[in-house]
Amino acid sequence: MRWDLDWVEKRSQLTPDKVAIIDGENNSRYTYKDLGNRAHSFANFLLNKGIKKGDRVALLCPNDICYFDFLFACMKIGAIFVPINWRLSKAEIQAIQEDCKPNFIGYHSRFKHLLPSINDTIKVDSEQYDLIFSINTPVETDSSLTESDPLTIIYTGGTTGKSKGVVLTHSNIKWNAINTIVSWNLTESDVTLTYLPLFHTGGLNALTLPILIMGGSVLIARDFDPEHTIQLIEKEKCTILLMVPTMYHLITLTESFKRAKFESMRTFLSGGAPCPLTIYEAFMKKGVAFKEGYGLTEAGPNNFYIDPKLAMKKKGSIGMPMMFNKAKILKQDGTEAKMNEVGELLLYGNHVFDHYWNNPVATNEALKNGWLHTGDLAKYDEEGYYYIVGRKKEMIITGGENVYPLEVEQCLQNHPSVSEVAVVGLPHSKWGEVVSAFVSLFPGHSVTEQELKDFCLKELGSYKVPKYFWIMVELPKTHVGKIDKKHLQTKYECLIS
Repeated sequence: MRWDLDWVEKRSQLTPDKVAIIDGENNSRYTYKDLGNRAHSFANFLLNKGIKKGDRVALLCPNDICYFDFLFACMKIGAIFVPINWRLSKAEIQAIQEDCKPNFIGYHSRFKHLLPSINDTIKVDSEQYDLIFSINTPVETDSSLTESDPLTIIYTGGTTGKSKGVVLTHSNIKWNAINTIVSWNLTESDVTLTYLPLFHTGGLNALTLPILIMGGSVLIARDFDPEHTIQLIEKEKCTILLMVPTMYHLITLTESFKRAKFESMRTFLSGGAPCPLTIYEAFMKKGVAFKEGYGLTEAGPNNFYIDPKLAMKKKGSIGMPMMFNKAKILKQDGTEAKMNEVGELLLYGNHVFDHYWNNPVATNEALKNGWLHTGDLAKYDEEGYYYIVGRKKEMIITGGENVYPLEVEQCLQNHPSVSEVAVVGLPHSKWGEVVSAFVSLFPGHSVTEQELKDFCLKELGSYKVPKYFWIMVELPKTHVGKIDKKHLQTKYECLIS
């Protein structure tokens, strides 16, 4: 056995009876011994199907125990696990299939209509699938495997262009986990709730795999409901969890949030997009630790650490680089930024992805001398704490002035009637781009465009104040719950002149 690569086998020996996975929908519980046995069974199944090292094994399924069956079996035999975003269209899934050419696909019956044309499949919510685990013959981990071999291909969301297959090696995933465990002080007593989809790096790699490596427990759930989320946190005594700002926003609006004490919770983490300061304040009033992180599929996704107590003081900061990675900021002229200067964030470490599948051009654009050019704009303060300013591609240049959407969004978020907000640049014949805001309001609230402009003028320079406002019932979201700015730009860019 390659003990240094097959860590789930080691964990099943060290803490066999500890509960590893809890299904939040049906209360099924799986110990580490169960995970190890299931990995052996499914690895044998794949080997009998002719799957070998380097073959792609895909999965189209909501959060379920089968994600771990697929991943850990691939870890043993050297296959490459490809979790597919089931919220994509059939055409988009077809494009992923054509790109990575999976040799085998598992699917849930809910998504059979999205299934690409491939001969070798299995329905994971079926008796046929369950029968696989009635036979448990040990499988030796492929002795030719190395840490640099691919373990997963995770496709990016595609909100900034065509979805790309991010290749993560055994080493990438292991070092992200080690970095997370050491920097965030994870222990075997930790319990996390994973609502983020396991086809996404935030669902799979942010907390789920680090906590499993450490010997903690992972509670998986499917369709997000803010009331049910609070119930699960308190019932299973969760200690740390990650959600995106939209989820936290919905949670803070519930009656359950007002009553909840979250006595077991050590830290709430926000990621996926910059977090509105109003959410910090909601948790601060309850005396509950809340902090923001930063990551992307190509790096980790865990990169920074900040003490939750300090996070309340430095609202909006993602902290400092974690133990085993580095960061720097480059200005447009290629020189390193100084304190409070804005530039592109670069990341370096063993957790940074290996390459984009079948895309050497994009790989060379993103990776230069080992440094990942994230495309995100950032700055750091006098104490070395980093802040995300926005996407490089989202920076608005209006009349020659640079406007960072996040600054305008944070301002509008403070308006008592505004529930959610997105600020984008729309093309304009005179100004090049104009600052444009899309807002949704709290139930029962109303506000005029002029009132919102006047509110912004109290805090922002006039060139930063949105020239156009659209008040919407709800802002469009991506598959992981982030506001879909690309959709807004595409839909509204032709409505102004």
